[in-house]
Amino acid sequence: MMAAAAAAAARRAATGLFPLLLSSHSRALPRHGDLLALPSLVRPRRLPSHPAKLFFCSAAASSNGAAPEKARDMHLYNTRSRRREPFRPRAPGGEVGMYVCGVTPYDDSHIGHARAYVAFDVLFRYLRYLDYEVCYVRNFTDIDDKIIARANQLGEDPFSLSKRYSDDFLSDMAHLQCLPPSVEPRVSDHIDQIVTMIKQIIDNGCAYVVSGDVYFSVDNFPEYGKLSGRKLDDNRAGERVAVDERKKNPADFALWKAAKDGEPWWDSPWGPGRPGWHIECSAMSAQYLGNSFDIHGGGEDLIFPHHENEIAQSRAACCDSSINYWVHNGFVNVNGQKMSKSLGNFITIRKVIELYHPLALRMFLLGTHYRSPINYTVEQLNVASDRLYYTYQTLRDCEESTQQDQSSSGGSLPFTTTHCVEKLHGDFETSMSDDLHTSVALAAISEPLKVMNDLLHTRKGKKQEKRLESLAVLEEKVRMVLSVLGLMPSSYHEALQQLREKALRRACVTEEQVLQKIEERTAARKAKQFGRSDEIRDELAALGIALMDGPDGTAWRPSVPSSQQAVVTSST
Repeated sequence: MMAAAAAAAARRAATGLFPLLLSSHSRALPRHGDLLALPSLVRPRRLPSHPAKLFFCSAAASSNGAAPEKARDMHLYNTRSRRREPFRPRAPGGEVGMYVCGVTPYDDSHIGHARAYVAFDVLFRYLRYLDYEVCYVRNFTDIDDKIIARANQLGEDPFSLSKRYSDDFLSDMAHLQCLPPSVEPRVSDHIDQIVTMIKQIIDNGCAYVVSGDVYFSVDNFPEYGKLSGRKLDDNRAGERVAVDERKKNPADFALWKAAKDGEPWWDSPWGPGRPGWHIECSAMSAQYLGNSFDIHGGGEDLIFPHHENEIAQSRAACCDSSINYWVHNGFVNVNGQKMSKSLGNFITIRKVIELYHPLALRMFLLGTHYRSPINYTVEQLNVASDRLYYTYQTLRDCEESTQQDQSSSGGSLPFTTTHCVEKLHGDFETSMSDDLHTSVALAAISEPLKVMNDLLHTRKGKKQEKRLESLAVLEEKVRMVLSVLGLMPSSYHEALQQLREKALRRACVTEEQVLQKIEERTAARKAKQFGRSDEIRDELAALGIALMDGPDGTAWRPSVPSSQQAVVTSST
């Protein structure tokens, strides 16, 4: 590496810009058939000398080392074949390699990023639930045209800027309760692997050098276009870069870019420069998962050109390279329009979680199948937040009731309880094994929550035989589903308090003001001023504050603002 590259390396070292492994603990998820398992802390393995053997260890495994029979029922939609396919990992022992394209950290992460990484976090969690050992690799593109342009605009070192936004992204993912991947490599730490792969592509006659730039020759790769279904003549010439007339074919894309003044660079056989956008993922996935692995994921927008180009590069470097399943999530629209900065509807994760609990955003995202487009609206986010509050309130009430009496009278549970539990278990696994239908899995917990509320609050339910045992079993099963979906909070009480605080912030009122309104309403009711009592209730309901009268007085809880009820009803 020459002087400029050495200086860049020193800056990266000074800012701690090294490959991110599992820097924080990840939660071990309940396994198939283990209803009582709770999230626990698991430390990652150290990187082995042979990267292709790196796998994230599941907390439990089958006794014979193979995946359980249930796991073989799972189907995933494969973009390349354009159909659902039975999931069969390459490794006979059930190890799974999964690579998901990460962010280019030059700005705050948006809800499109949230949609993608929540979807693949659920896939990661469900594979582990099925007792697969998963190596989940998600990269950072920490050197790119957009990063350089933004750094120049701000007068900041590009590595410092990308480190700052990378850290912010990791914070956003933690708030959304996405488990850390097994490995989080950065492009700037894998230049040697990238250069080696480019050499292989040139040696195999699929790339050419022009004045220090290296281009991939799509004409020399007959399979180009199979993933996206595009014909070569239909492909767009430029993507992220301007069209270069030096190309043999306008669709040829850069593997290596010659150094420009004021930009970071590394030495190479073709002169100083830096990697093109696409080559990095091919090199890093091969480094940690081998030339062939199970799942490659990303947003639908990456099918072409990024993933199309990845396939071409990887196979041009190694003819045996192959990926079994290409998995892509759908787009996010905002109020029916494509999200973009130019339309002024570009919504960051941080902006959303200022007013909403992060798990409300996660629940909203999981309410639509990952491959379908999702329409973000405040009204639907309020619905998700309201449902989350109802879920946690029910589970907290259940937890408090069962803690009061830990004794068991023995014998079997009522049929209504066992049937409810078995149905939830079956519906959950059936929906999740059918290409991750999270919306169906979420809907499946509705009936158990209703049964729990009946046992908790109705006169008939309170008299049911083995009531507390039934509540305990139902709570455990719902908790298992929430854990796999990434919706299980560390504490029901804390989550409920946070949901209340966010509701007050959205309503622009304090809890003291709400309590004053409740006192005023109570006084109006005592004075038989029922009109005024209704006015106060309606005023608070319009702000998303619902009042609940009970034998112990009046309490409040967050709700969907009454002004939005008609909109929500018409859109469902």
